[in-house]
Parts: sequence; structure tokens; C-alpha cells
Amino acid sequence: MNESQVKRATASLSTEDAALYAGWFKALADPMRVRVLNLLATERRPMAVGEIVEQLPIGQPTVSHHLKILADVRFVLAERIGTSTRYQVNGACLECFPAAVRAITAQT
Repeated sequence: MNESQVKRATASLSTEDAALYAGWFKALADPMRVRVLNLLATERRPMAVGEIVEQLPIGQPTVSHHLKILADVRFVLAERIGTSTRYQVNGACLECFPAAVRAITAQT
């Protein structure tokens, strides 16, 4: 990429979008968070923390911590049912994330 292409690519991405996308990538910077998100996407149903713990090699506090980070960037949605919380992939992120990657890489 030459200098004018770099300037065009960075100029087309707003400061707000760049900050948003950076937050998304930061949330995915941990391999276990990627695995949690993959598990929820694969299951395609709301899951309790205990169900997630049963399928991953980490404990409940760590799973809860990862779910909070994923929920903060809205990759995961939490739904309270009585005293339990169920987590599922935010369907909108399945569309928005690839679009963000295309925007970052100046693809159409």
C-alpha cells in the first residue's frame, strides 16, 4: 500500500468507528474468550455459566469474567431468568463484525 492509499483508508474510517472496532478486537484478544464465543455460536442457544464451565477447561469465576467482557462489547447478550443468567451470541455481531473487518481493511 502506498502513502496515498494509507491516507485514504484511514480517512474513511471515523475516529468513533476505529475506537469501537479496537474494543471488539481487544475483547477477542484472549484465546479463551474466543473459545467462549465459539461455544455459544456453535450451540446456538442461551447457556448458563455452569453449562459453559462444563465444556471448557476453566472455572466459573473466569468464565463469568470472560462473559462480562464479551457482553460489554455486545458480542454476547445476557438474559436474566429467575436467579440464573443465560448467555447467547448477539446475532447482530455476526453481521457487524465482518463488515467492520472490511471497513478496517478498506474492502467493499
